Amino acid sequence: MKNYLTVNNLSYSYPDGHIALKDVGFALDEKESLAILGPNGAGKTTLILHLNGILGNLTKEIKISNFEYTDENMANIRKTVGVVFQDPDDQLFMPTVIEDVMFGPKNFGFDEKEAENLAIDALKKVNMIDFLDRPPHHLSYGQKRKVAIASVLASKPKLLVLDEPGSNLDPSSRRELIEILNNLDVSKILVTHDLPMALEICKRSIVLNDGQITRDDDTLNILRDDEFMKNNRLELPYGFAFHHLGEE
Repeated sequence: MKNYLTVNNLSYSYPDGHIALKDVGFALDEKESLAILGPNGAGKTTLILHLNGILGNLTKEIKISNFEYTDENMANIRKTVGVVFQDPDDQLFMPTVIEDVMFGPKNFGFDEKEAENLAIDALKKVNMIDFLDRPPHHLSYGQKRKVAIASVLASKPKLLVLDEPGSNLDPSSRRELIEILNNLDVSKILVTHDLPMALEICKRSIVLNDGQITRDDDTLNILRDDEFMKNNRLELPYGFAFHHLGEE
């Protein structure tokens, strides 16, 4: 299968001189799900901000769907790559759920009716169609997370990037979110500390530590490598057993 996203020798330093990424490179196939794992401060969020063109100087280290990351391609890239941030309140600001989810399509040039149809379809995919007239600030945290995902899905991205999608969710909401994400027919990149969630959604993971990729492998292989996990400050939840997921 043809690589859909390629990242080649991507490095980035913040204005204070902190080196956040060092020669990062990987490829993603169309419809593949990839987890980005690593301890706090490893460079994970910096990496995903590059994928949406929010950071970086656009010197063509990244290419998606035959678009190089250049200024002239940025509108197409931001339509192709949808980023769901960790805090849903960063993405929800309209008076009602339906208006929030319509905002993206309207911003990308869809007319009112097209935007409404896309929003309704996206809300159905995240099981939130019954809440379309509700004010987002009246929703639970888990409901807000689903609406934030719908607000990105409505613009029909080909790659969905999620920053800590399972954070602050109760077990039932987390389980529902895993099922929703597994049913989405798009490429997905999950940045997460929730290693069991990564295992359930992403067959493959890359591990970032101190701005560098230390491993690119099957998620299961990584999580079973106790020495590697310890060296990269990764830890499964207490009592986790692989047989819970049908693994021996």
